[in-house]
Amino acid sequence: MFIKQALISVSDKTGIVEFARELHELGVAILSTGGTARLLQNAGLAVTEVGDYTGFPEMLDGRVKTLHPKIHAGILARTDLPEHMSAMERAAIPTIELVVVNLYPFSQTIARPECSLEEAIENIDIGGPTMVRAAAKNYKSVAVITDPDDYAALLAEMKSGEGAVAQDFRFRLARKAFSHTAAYDSAIGNYLTSMEGDSGERQAFPERLNLNFSIAQHLRYGENPHQQAVFYRDLAPAPGSLASYNQLQGKELSYNNIADADAAWECVKTFDLPACVILKHANPCGVAVADTPLAAYELAFATDPTSAFGGIIAFNRVLDGAAAESVIKQFVEVIIAPQLTDEAQQILARKTNVRVLILPFQSGSNTFDFRRVGGGLLVQTPDNLNVTAAQLKIVTKVQPTPQQLQDLLFAWRVAKFVKSNAIVFCANGQTLGVGAGQMSRVDSARIASIKAQNAGLNLASSVVASDAFFPFRDGLDVVVEAGASAVIQPGGSVRDEEVIAAADERGVAMAFTGARHFRH
Repeated sequence: MFIKQALISVSDKTGIVEFARELHELGVAILSTGGTARLLQNAGLAVTEVGDYTGFPEMLDGRVKTLHPKIHAGILARTDLPEHMSAMERAAIPTIELVVVNLYPFSQTIARPECSLEEAIENIDIGGPTMVRAAAKNYKSVAVITDPDDYAALLAEMKSGEGAVAQDFRFRLARKAFSHTAAYDSAIGNYLTSMEGDSGERQAFPERLNLNFSIAQHLRYGENPHQQAVFYRDLAPAPGSLASYNQLQGKELSYNNIADADAAWECVKTFDLPACVILKHANPCGVAVADTPLAAYELAFATDPTSAFGGIIAFNRVLDGAAAESVIKQFVEVIIAPQLTDEAQQILARKTNVRVLILPFQSGSNTFDFRRVGGGLLVQTPDNLNVTAAQLKIVTKVQPTPQQLQDLLFAWRVAKFVKSNAIVFCANGQTLGVGAGQMSRVDSARIASIKAQNAGLNLASSVVASDAFFPFRDGLDVVVEAGASAVIQPGGSVRDEEVIAAADERGVAMAFTGARHFRH
């Protein structure tokens, strides 16, 4: 298929002038509309306005421009069917072999808080998707481009084929075009079905949820070797999310690597001070904040050196040589940091299999969290709640000291990332013992204290976070007997008064957050 005539009408004008100029040099006639036509004409290119081409000027404030038989017959005509070509000849309609269209920026428009329903509706493209779908359907006779990143590839294809474009190449473009219009319509559907009426008031969840992701990586296997898996990336990943990673070195990431790296990264992002998180099997086994990445790592590692073996290590500061030298003394699967110094990169390069990921340190998060269940999907907003000291309610006679208060808030942030039932002992910005994933909160408390004992850490005068309330005083008694002097928990149990009385009896301080952090 040779391209003789192209229709160009784009919202995103990135690179369009240079692309059109090269098409012109290859002998391609250009049709265009509105702002795109003016841009190309101002650049000195010969362009025919669609209104001049069809003999029917645009109308209704531009709502009707390309919806004309001369345009759509030109796109939909099958050049391999003689009856199609005879009909085109009788109607004196030339074929259009290339359609270059990207759509009104609907998603970007509705992302603005001040966007009204009327503005959103006006940014629903009609003519663009119609042309894109027509061209993609007729890919055997037409090439269609919806992404500026494909301009160079099409030009290279045309030049290597002496103006011809191979059918396989056109099919890949068509496939991408249909995905593009599907994602566009999905965004519109999600937006409109999240509204009760046309008042413009949006609900948290759309009535019909459409999801669009693209494959970022084919994985060797899933959670277990007998399971197949891929990693899909959001079409517009949240700033600073794991999907934005740049891998500097190491083996290919596995399914479990990605899942654990995400948990570690989200945890370390919650801290303002230099922090290190060591994570294993979806649970933090060591977390610390300190003056330097090295100090934070050494404190985090000391929490549970056994569990840290083969773990994921995340930093929220530039990883320097001193920290890198200490980290590679242990077996580690993945290291994550916002950046590396040159010295750190050279040190880590000695461990060629270690996966090193660089991620921008930004606080963005996913709009929704998902969990698949049989025949359905559980959807919730992410747990981004971080309480402050001013939001705590001290319910005991003993008041926490400033240091205890600081440690309680630290422990509470760690507990949010520990599988329930979660108990976390901390002191001086360091985790001392982590009890995770037990059916009984008392058992989690006992495991956390055993972990600390095995690591040679003293729990005397430590603080404790519990991700949910203590239903009875027994859990509180266990952590106090282990050495805790202050406790942070949500509160809200029918036996709160019993637990508060137990805390007063034991002479410990206790703070209620008013919010729990279940993690399943």
